[in-house]
Amino acid sequence: MAKLPSLYLAAVAIVLTVSSSSDAFSVSVQTARPTTCCSGSSLFSESSSGGVEEYDDFANFSSTQLTSSSSSSTNTADAANNNAVEEDTFLSSLQSRLQQVEDNSTRLPLMILDTMLPRQILQIQIQHPTLKALMKHRVNEETPTLGMLGMARLSSGQTVPLKTGVEVEIIQMEKATDSPPDNTSSSASGGEEEEGWDISLRAGRRFTIDGEVDKTEDGWTEARVKFLESSEEEEREISSAMKGPSSTESIGDRLSVARAIQKCKEFTAPNMNMDGSLSLVDRWIELAKENERHPGQIDVLLKQLGEIPPEHEPTERALWVGALINPLPSMGVATEIRPALLVSKKAEERVQVA
Repeated sequence: MAKLPSLYLAAVAIVLTVSSSSDAFSVSVQTARPTTCCSGSSLFSESSSGGVEEYDDFANFSSTQLTSSSSSSTNTADAANNNAVEEDTFLSSLQSRLQQVEDNSTRLPLMILDTMLPRQILQIQIQHPTLKALMKHRVNEETPTLGMLGMARLSSGQTVPLKTGVEVEIIQMEKATDSPPDNTSSSASGGEEEEGWDISLRAGRRFTIDGEVDKTEDGWTEARVKFLESSEEEEREISSAMKGPSSTESIGDRLSVARAIQKCKEFTAPNMNMDGSLSLVDRWIELAKENERHPGQIDVLLKQLGEIPPEHEPTERALWVGALINPLPSMGVATEIRPALLVSKKAEERVQVA
């Protein structure tokens, strides 16, 4: 007679039940008294009362042996479909929100007024209804930033807006206390629309216009912009030179940032040609205080600009020096520095301009 491996010779009745509180299965096994056992380590063991033993070890079972009722399968499938729909809805909503955030972060309303450099503060008084509506809209939307562009004069004598500007933050907006009354406009609009507002704008990141300029239904212009990071620009300048042909020009470009860093040291290094061996920056501050428009102007400016950036950040150091030499309001000297710094393409060029 053939020997059946790993099985009892007695009949075994197996009932599978599914627990509703978890994904685990339990097995109820009821056996008759076995006559012989083919292995001393049988999967099933007999209870002392000859009754039922419970097991949850399925090491020797395959998943195809475990089946649930048709109604349970249907409920599971429906739940899975519902979860899939909810997940798709959530992901679609999240993607839409991320796209909206990206659009808001790279699209700015534009204001063409004056060329500014990072860290500078411009104080103006506005009365134009559209400009006031724009300021109020940006503050209410909790995005109190605008794009500030200056003007450039071409060789033909024509003036055009620059395509490179700075993002400015509205740090103060309040009703002006010293604006002259406009009787004509006040009588027409009740005096509210044409009253002056005192606005303070602080310049931050540089940007370049990266698309078409559109006019909104509210009357102001907007454009998609690309923000410029000084460290990334310098890294690209070095890496692009390294990838170029090994020519004399390429070697020169490769050393351009290094030369800019070296020249940056001259801004703050003691200069033997100056009285008292003052640095270039210290000497300019000394001269500027002698010709400032009102007492304390340069001290306020230095507080606004903060500490001069380190030598290994040539672009940021050049922008800082430019903001110091050509402040707002302007002192009437070196007025070309601000636009020249914004349109320069390389770190060494910016250091030379400053």
